[in-house]
Amino acid sequence: MRNFSLSPQEMVASLWRHRVLVGLMIQREVVGRYRGAYLGILWSFFHPLLMLLIYTFVFSVVFKARWHAGSDSKTEFALVLFAGLMVFNLFAECINRAPGLVIANVNYVKKVVFPLEVLPWIVLGSALIHTSISLVVWLAVYVIFFGWPQVTVLLLPFALVPLIFLVMGLSWFLASLGVYLRDAAQITSILTTVLMFLSPIFYPASALPENFRKWIYFNPLTPVIETMRDVLYWGHLSHIVAWVSMLFVSMITAWLGFAWFQKTRKGFADVL
Repeated sequence: MRNFSLSPQEMVASLWRHRVLVGLMIQREVVGRYRGAYLGILWSFFHPLLMLLIYTFVFSVVFKARWHAGSDSKTEFALVLFAGLMVFNLFAECINRAPGLVIANVNYVKKVVFPLEVLPWIVLGSALIHTSISLVVWLAVYVIFFGWPQVTVLLLPFALVPLIFLVMGLSWFLASLGVYLRDAAQITSILTTVLMFLSPIFYPASALPENFRKWIYFNPLTPVIETMRDVLYWGHLSHIVAWVSMLFVSMITAWLGFAWFQKTRKGFADVL
């Protein structure tokens, strides 16, 4: 039976070896999602905008939530909210699809030459394209209302690095778990919904009571969301320590998830 490498270097080396395959499958993934739709990829613009309008109305108009005391700007609330939503949507799209990745590609399991470990990279690539489209919408609204964005916007790729490692680690773990435990998809869907409301997306972490505030930083999305807002909207970096800590934890998570996937993939064909 073939042995698969568990080394951290193999995580990146596998992606590089199969970069052409991954690129083609990401393209097919994005195009295939909107095949037959009249508006095509434009739906990736309309969906986040619609959700943004709904969340902004509910939280800023109905519940009168504010990011700063004395600030009544609906535009500010919408942009800060949208920045957090982009992080969560990227996370949720990858994590919710992960348990069904191998099951949905049974024909690849039987092919020894197909690199199953790249399947989460394909989903991540597709999700990053949609995040990029949402970012273009965000920047367009910012330019219209506030002028040119802060120079810190150039740091956005670095802000997302911990999230990418975290998503990949969890995706590898869940993709394998979904083969052996079919309930994983339902459990993951519930947990991501809970995580959305336990993340500082609709409210700042500072709005929580002091005795609860420290707990929100155990949420792995919190440092990424706050760093995202720092570089996009506030124009400063005030969560560097949290970002570095999150990067370290995410890299460990990525390797553990990859090692788990490589270790358990030998039994995929028997189960499927």
